This record gives sequence, C-alpha cells and structure tokens, in this order.
Amino acid sequence: MRRTSAFLITLAAALLLLTGSASAQTPLPDLPLPKLGPAPDLQPVEGQSATPEVLRDCQDAGMPSAQVAGVDPRGVDSHAPNPLTGLRFFVDPTEPAFQSYSRFTRQGRKNDAQLMWKLAGQPRFRWFGRWTRPHFGEKVHNYLQCVAALQPGTVPLMTVMRHQGKQCNQKYTAGGAAEDARTRQWYDTFAKEVGSARVVIAFEPDSLGTLECLKPSRRISRLNVLRYGVNVLSQLPNATVYLEGGASDWEPAKRTARQLRYIGISKVRGFMLNTTHYDWTGDNIKHGLKISRLTGGKHFIISTAFNGRGPVHYKKWISRHPHIWRIINVWCHPLKRGLGPTPTTSTARPDKVDGYMWIGRPGYSGGSCNGGPLPVGTWWPERALMYSSFANNWLRPPSGTRAGLFGHPSLSSLGG
Repeated sequence: MRRTSAFLITLAAALLLLTGSASAQTPLPDLPLPKLGPAPDLQPVEGQSATPEVLRDCQDAGMPSAQVAGVDPRGVDSHAPNPLTGLRFFVDPTEPAFQSYSRFTRQGRKNDAQLMWKLAGQPRFRWFGRWTRPHFGEKVHNYLQCVAALQPGTVPLMTVMRHQGKQCNQKYTAGGAAEDARTRQWYDTFAKEVGSARVVIAFEPDSLGTLECLKPSRRISRLNVLRYGVNVLSQLPNATVYLEGGASDWEPAKRTARQLRYIGISKVRGFMLNTTHYDWTGDNIKHGLKISRLTGGKHFIISTAFNGRGPVHYKKWISRHPHIWRIINVWCHPLKRGLGPTPTTSTARPDKVDGYMWIGRPGYSGGSCNGGPLPVGTWWPERALMYSSFANNWLRPPSGTRAGLFGHPSLSSLGG
C-alpha cells in the first residue's frame, strides 16, 4: 500500500484530537478552533469540510485539483495574472506545530496554545529532500493524496531541496558527478509523482547563494543540475514554480539574476526570496524588483516565516585604523525573532510580488547554536513559541527600534 504506518498513526492521532472521542478533553472555549485550510481573506472552497469525520483512505482521495477559472497555473508569461490569487492553501494537521497546539490545549496551557496556533493555523511549505526516504516517490504521492482527503479543494505548498551543502570550502565537491546523477533522477521521480496535481513549488533554497561554497570546478555542475530540474518541473501542467533567488541581505541582484537566467527562469513563474533569512519584507521587495528587471519582469514571492522582527546584523571591525569592517549576519537561531506577515496574496507590490508565504520552517532546529537541539531539522517547540511571541506584520523596522525591538537590546541578548 502506498502509505506508511507511521504517517497514518500520526494522522489518525491528529484527527482524533480534532473530531473528539470519549476520552478527549474539551478544548478551552476561547481558544481558536482548529479549522483547517484557511487562506487569508478568502472563503472556503464550496463543499470543503474543515476536518473529515472519519479518516478517509488517502489512497482513494485523488490528487489536489483546485483551479481558478481563466488563470494559467504555470503563469510563465510576465503579464499573466497572479496564479496564487483565489487559491486556498493546505494547512497540515500532522505537522509538529499542530500537534504541539493540540497537546498544549489538552494540558490546559492556554497561553502556549494560543501562541502555537499563530503558527499551526497558517499554510506553510512542506519540505522534500534527501532526507525524504526510504520510498521517496511513495511519500510524495501519499502526501498529495492525503491533502485531497483531508482538505478537498486546497493547494499544497511544496519545497524541493535536493542539492547537497554539507561543507563550505574550496575543496568541497558536494558528492561529485555521482550525486548529480542521483539528483537528476530525484527530480524526475518528484515530477512523476506530482503529475497533474495543482501545487506550488519552491525550488532549491540556498542553492545559488552557496554556489561559492563549492570547489570552483563544481560550480557550473550545480548550475547545470539545477537547470535540469527547472526544465523537468516547468513541464508540470498545474504547478506554479518559484526558483531560489537568495535574500536582500545576501548576494547582489545582478549576480543572482545572471544565475537565474542560466538555470531557466524564463520557463517558470518566477523566484522566491528570504527563504532561510530574516531580512525585512520591504528590503526584499526592493531587491526583488531589481532581479525582476534583469529577468524579463519575472514575479516573485517573499518568505515572511520569521522576519517579523527583521535580521540581527552587526559590525565586526577588521581594523579601526583605517576604518575597515564588515557586516555579520547572525543566521543561526538569532533570538527574539518573530513570525512575519501572515501568508497572503495581498502585497505592497501586487504588480510583481505574488504573495508573502511561509516558505521557511519556524520552529525547526538549524543546528546546535544558541541552544538548538540536534540533529538539524528537530522540532523545537520553545523556539516556535518565541516566534509567535514576537510576531507582527511589519514590512520595515519602525522608528525607534533596533534589531526589531524597542529600546537598546544587547548583542548577546539577540544571540550575536
């Protein structure tokens, strides 16, 4: 059967919490109800149930097929209407954030439950990569069918991150030619399983910004592999694809645009920004408009998953005489950061910015720095609560703030 027992156990447990049982505790009345699948300022799809009364067989659920009449899902033409407008995005009740919310509710931890709901109740991207194993293809297929079973009429958000980035030095080969071949095969399998399903795909976060972490002779190889992947995914009839475009506090727009043109941005909707960074939405809009002008007017989305308080940047002096310094970006678990603008297609620049989306993964560990648990990718509920505690919809830092906070926070208090 095209499913895993572990997935079904988790799914059944999540649904049991939602639908109720003789032994389940009644949720606190003033907590938000776990209505699944909300898209900001949009009505539910006709006939959509918040949660099925019984666990349906994902095998028989079909594939996500939500469409908006007259709108091309691929949206390749720069003058095409926004393919995200009018969609209702999938909210996953099997992810750790939703489970933490349910657990806090059962335990009577009212404040923590309310905070966790800020994260759990929003549509976020599900990441697929080298860790999606064994039976990678079956897991992709099963996920899509369960989306259709749990929240009919919703569109799943999927991140593809297959490239390898374990080191950063002039000798690092990222697995060499053999790994390149495996990555190409992975793209083929992923595309086969997605098929004609209506999906939104975020393609290969950090793959361009870390290009110089590779051995010089391997850099063109990565671009060629990415180019292959773009060509494969661009042929999916109902997929809206955004390619990695870095962040406003990372690589120059001119360099990123050149790389995007090489890997085939002309074949897809556009690019994405700020997936793994914390920089302000306003700065990413400016940066994205520069890249857009250099890529034929391509549209883009901005990840606002954890940029509600912006980044933590500071100067590191190299020599005070003369004045030589560089900006340090605290990328690994900066403290007192918050969720940014909630996912929406109502943006400050609707002519080019298709949406603010939660592509990044708030609440997952990125390493052991600043108290993070290992291994990388471990669910870290305390950090998820931090993000919710400091959440806001700021696009730019308000006057009188430093690192997104009023007052004068010390660098150490920010994790620097």
